[in-house]
Amino acid sequence: MDEQKLAWMQKIYSKLEDIKNTQESSIDKINHVITDLFQHPDKDLEKVMEEAHQRASDNVDMVREALNAYEERINKMLPQE
Repeated sequence: MDEQKLAWMQKIYSKLEDIKNTQESSIDKINHVITDLFQHPDKDLEKVMEEAHQRASDNVDMVREALNAYEERINKMLPQE
């Protein structure tokens, strides 16, 4: 097993997790704005926030899929017990 490659892949995996967490945090913030807009409606801003929410959700899904696939690749490199 190439320890250096494995360490590099684990570093990349950590960065992917950070991207996913950042996107999830963005979704939470967008949801707060959407909730605030219930009290003070603004159709233009609502439309933008709904689109932003969808894009961020799509990004989370893509990154989650990449994480899962990458994790499988890392696990295949680990020694089997």
